[in-house]
Amino acid sequence: MMYPLIAEINSSFRMLPDQASSISARYTNLFLFMCLVSGFITLAIATCIVYFCVKYRRRSPDQVGGRLPRGTWVEITWIVIPTIIAMGMYIWGAELFMVMNDPPPNALEIHVIAKQWMWKVQHLSGRREIDALHVPLGRPVKLVMTSHDVIHSFFIPDFRVKQDVLPGRYSTEWFTATKVGQYHLFCAEYCGSGHSHMGGVVTVMTPGDYAKWLADVPTGQLSSAQAGHMLFNTLGCVQCHGQTAPTMAGLYGQNVLLSDGRIVVADKDYLRESIVNPRAKVVNGYQPLMPTFDKQLSEEQIFDLISYIQSLRTEHTPEGNATRPAAAHKQSPPAQKRAGTEVQP
Repeated sequence: MMYPLIAEINSSFRMLPDQASSISARYTNLFLFMCLVSGFITLAIATCIVYFCVKYRRRSPDQVGGRLPRGTWVEITWIVIPTIIAMGMYIWGAELFMVMNDPPPNALEIHVIAKQWMWKVQHLSGRREIDALHVPLGRPVKLVMTSHDVIHSFFIPDFRVKQDVLPGRYSTEWFTATKVGQYHLFCAEYCGSGHSHMGGVVTVMTPGDYAKWLADVPTGQLSSAQAGHMLFNTLGCVQCHGQTAPTMAGLYGQNVLLSDGRIVVADKDYLRESIVNPRAKVVNGYQPLMPTFDKQLSEEQIFDLISYIQSLRTEHTPEGNATRPAAAHKQSPPAQKRAGTEVQP
């Protein structure tokens, strides 16, 4: 019964931006509920202060205050009830936080790079944007973001999503747009003298219009994975990986045994660190021979390399255990044997 009341308050007073994503209504309900509870408690405390000041004021200079009887039930009431309300808001917020940080597996992945003072957006098809983001209506969209310089924050008020974007690592946020239109995009973290100008527009399109827009790429423009494949060959990575270095086929998302005995997951952060600082996590059975590419590759190029590695798939047994690289990326038998010591199913 609380949700309709909160929705009516928001609609009547126009206190918040439009609700244009699947999560925005739930976020708004929680925010307004917390405001109502805080306002009620503030008003109750202020009322009690005024009432007690009047009722128990000193009426003559020689008046001495007396001891009031201890109100056990009063103390229990003002401890138990606020605790229940606070825990309820915590559980409500924690559940919403978990939903907002767990993108669906079928979400459309888009790469975002923050730079003083602009947003650079890379679609996996090869389409690129600056200070703009086009997304389809009704489909979950997962943004994988990093910063070229300082801390930024990707904020779309109408979608109720905001996430800090940090240099040297990847952060993610996701949303499902529910209304066609254009919405403001802001940087919500002070990032320098041009911070106030670091904004943009998010355009929500119907799936058909989005597919046409996505396909309209310049002639010869490569997809992110294709650009990564070309870069993989240009940098000479292909000369070692799969032979004197671990194979990339089927690596993404798998467990990797390190030389110090640790097991890590080959996610985007692991791959990025292995590119810019390859000695940080050395794979078991291999020597730390890979040169660093720190300061030699842009964040866009690192994203392309990771997209290429993600595109390399493995064939699986019915039990889900990796057996060998897919036909398009087969390695020599010795490389397959070495890969088996690196990637754990």
